[in-house]
Amino acid sequence: MALSKSTVNKTSKKEDDKSEPILVNKPEPFVSETGKPIIVFDGSLDLKRTIKILEGGKPILITAFYSDGLLLLKELQLHLKKKLPNKTLKEQHQFRSAFHKLSNLVLIEIVDHKLAVKKAPSIGWLEKLYPEDNDFILSFPQVQGLNSAWQWYKNGITTPVLRNKIHPYYGTYFSTRFEKLILFDNWLKRYEGPKKSAIDVGVGTGVLSFQMVKHGFQKVFATDTNPNAIIGLKEQLGDTKLSRKIELDYGSLFGKWDKQTELIVFNSPWLPKIDSSDKNDEAVYYDKKLFPDFFAAAKERLLPDGKLVIIFSNIAQLTKSTKEHPIKKELESGGRFKLEKSWTKDVKGTSDKTKEDKDSRPTEEIELWVLTN
Repeated sequence: MALSKSTVNKTSKKEDDKSEPILVNKPEPFVSETGKPIIVFDGSLDLKRTIKILEGGKPILITAFYSDGLLLLKELQLHLKKKLPNKTLKEQHQFRSAFHKLSNLVLIEIVDHKLAVKKAPSIGWLEKLYPEDNDFILSFPQVQGLNSAWQWYKNGITTPVLRNKIHPYYGTYFSTRFEKLILFDNWLKRYEGPKKSAIDVGVGTGVLSFQMVKHGFQKVFATDTNPNAIIGLKEQLGDTKLSRKIELDYGSLFGKWDKQTELIVFNSPWLPKIDSSDKNDEAVYYDKKLFPDFFAAAKERLLPDGKLVIIFSNIAQLTKSTKEHPIKKELESGGRFKLEKSWTKDVKGTSDKTKEDKDSRPTEEIELWVLTN
């Protein structure tokens, strides 16, 4: 199911009155084909027959218990595992694609911003993201995603580098592995340069910006191409002191920030896109133009004695996605920056769910690169 965009956040009075409202990314409600009724699943339909209906391209509406949807998706997964090989990366991709297609035909109705089934979770996003839509239909996987995201948002996430929890807004990438935050925090503790301003490219949930403020930076200019990241942070910052120290802009790379600064931080994507049609999260995957464009723009915005800090990983090399390392490539042939120093930190727990010998597998490492003019 596609994501739709809806206006939920208007620019503040402090911003240019001519600015367009930021549109949030959210799951797009299901629209049935005219004249075609949706088959109801209330527990009376046989599961195998129901799966055949899904394979025929017909949607199924869960109407009795929330657990009926969970049971149907579990049975669908078992059915596809028996039907499709699932060993090689290509086969796994085919399996995920088939499951995604069929599982998104399993639907659930929302009435007055609540799931219209018994024993369903309460999901605050239904009202927050759809203020003008009281009644609509979403796919069951979309509802599962909203429910999971609501729990993270409502309960918050404790990090080892901040006093307060972070509350990731729906659709904003976040990691529960904190090695990169610890690496960056240790570097900030040693940093002795000026702290008048910094730029955070790809702010996400805002953790790196919060860290820089914690370590004494007077002003952080932050950007993100994900509207949900900007909307979520604006909501979180509100009129607090942090809102006067962290200024946000919805835009690619440096957005509207064109002044030179002492520090530029980029928590970059770590994996190359497989092809141009790949529409995966930009927080994870990068295209061929991203790093060349970033380095060219960073050169113009970094003060002569400034630092450029990039957080990266060797995951692309471990997964054999590419042999090319974009930062090493820039240092070898870009002619713009010099390496001051780099650090690495092993990622814990990357092999906990594998049956392979952990000692025989290469270890994922988080990398922190510090470049200078």
